[in-house]
Amino acid sequence: MRVIAGSARRLRLKTLEGLETRPTQDIIKETLFNVIQMDIPGCSFLDLFSGSGAIGIEALSRGALEAVFVENNKKAVKIINENLEFTKLKDNAKVISGDYLVALSQLEKRGKPFDMIHMDPPYEKDFEKNVLNYLRNSSLVDEDTLIIIEASIKTDISYTEEFGYDIIKDKIYKHNRHLFLKRKNK
Repeated sequence: MRVIAGSARRLRLKTLEGLETRPTQDIIKETLFNVIQMDIPGCSFLDLFSGSGAIGIEALSRGALEAVFVENNKKAVKIINENLEFTKLKDNAKVISGDYLVALSQLEKRGKPFDMIHMDPPYEKDFEKNVLNYLRNSSLVDEDTLIIIEASIKTDISYTEEFGYDIIKDKIYKHNRHLFLKRKNK
C-alpha cells in the first residue's frame, strides 16, 4: 500500500499482517480521493477505525490541516505511528488508541466540528450505525461535515434518513461501497 498523491507521494505504508484489519485497496482509495480532493486542503479530518492510517495519511499528504486517527487494535496503533513518522506527517496528527465511542466522547472537548469524518469499520457489525447515532447530536459534526463510510454492499443503510442524514453519494464497487452523508439542518 502506498500514498497516492501529495507531499508523501509514492511512499509505501506498513500494514498489519493477518486478517485483523482490512486495508483499503489503492484503486478504491484513489477513487475516494478523486471524489473529495477539492475539499481536502486545509480541512480537519477524522479517521475512525484507522487500521494502518492510510486514509488519514493520504488526507494529510494532500494538504489536510489536521488528522485524528482512532484505532482500538494496539498493533495497528503502532503501525499508524510508524507510518506517520515515516511520511513525516506526525506533526499534524493525533492518534487515539481505544474504543471509538469513548474516543468520540473525548473529542467533544475540541469544541469544533470536523470537516470530514471517514470510517472503515469491520463489516456487518453495525459500528457505522452506532457512530452515526452518536454523531447526530454531537458537536463534532455540523451541516457542512462530510461523513464517509466504507462498508460492505450488504450493509443496511435504511436508517440514515431517520437519523437525520442526507445521502449525498453512494459509490458502489464490486464488494463494498463508499457512502457520503451530511447531517440535515436542524
